[in-house]
Amino acid sequence: MLKLLNTKLLIAILAALSAIASAAIYQRHETAKAAAILEQQQREADRRRQEDEAFRKKVETDKQRHNSAATDEGKTWKSYIP
Repeated sequence: MLKLLNTKLLIAILAALSAIASAAIYQRHETAKAAAILEQQQREADRRRQEDEAFRKKVETDKQRHNSAATDEGKTWKSYIP
């Protein structure tokens, strides 16, 4: 009877330990997955930031080019004779 009780107790302890181990493994897996998602979001944010900066620079250069063309345009219309 005592041996049967010890066996049942051992099985219960092993089941508890396996549940704790599986929970720890699951938590480690979820942590790794969350870290990967965070890293991907940071890469996307950096890429978006670089694209935004490139777009801003392009807009500024286009604006400067447009403004310089407009100053030359006034000179051409003054000397235009139909």
